[in-house]
Amino acid sequence: MDERIKKMLSNPTLLVIDLQNVYSKGQKWECKNFDEVIKNIKLLLSNLKNNKVVFTRFKANQKPKGVWENYNMQNADVNSDKWLNNIADGVKQFSEKYPCYDKSVYSAYSIKSIREIAAESSCVVITGAVAECCVLSTVMSFIDAGVYVVYLKDAIASIDDKVKSATLNVLDGFAPLQINIMDTKEISDFMS
Repeated sequence: MDERIKKMLSNPTLLVIDLQNVYSKGQKWECKNFDEVIKNIKLLLSNLKNNKVVFTRFKANQKPKGVWENYNMQNADVNSDKWLNNIADGVKQFSEKYPCYDKSVYSAYSIKSIREIAAESSCVVITGAVAECCVLSTVMSFIDAGVYVVYLKDAIASIDDKVKSATLNVLDGFAPLQINIMDTKEISDFMS
């Protein structure tokens, strides 16, 4: 690994985006790799040497405007189910240990506290759900703001393999200048 990348990984923040029960097996928005993602994120969280971890949770805006009105109408059943909107059972105990911020848009960068944490970090390590939606939006926002991103491809849930691959193909165009695509095994030395 080149020295520039090592420097970028010197003071990382782990961001767990919207890892909620609605994406678990058998649920309306099931992600096929959800169990693997939970396992990999738990491994990272269990072996951290620093406490720079942040969770986000998507919650529908109670007074939506524009396209979010349509979103709320189409997803009223999910929006009203408290359990589906909770952080996934497999990592919930960690979300109670670290800050967890609610958001009502796709990008976690919309949260002021997350922008401040990112500004104090050498990079943001991205995990969570869903690759082609909230994760992609967040990654692009961080890149636009000049924040280096590490995308953990085996710690990000996606609806299916085809969409996961398409998202990786898009992000690969930003590597390695603005993003590094890694897996949990590669990053563990830097975070544990």
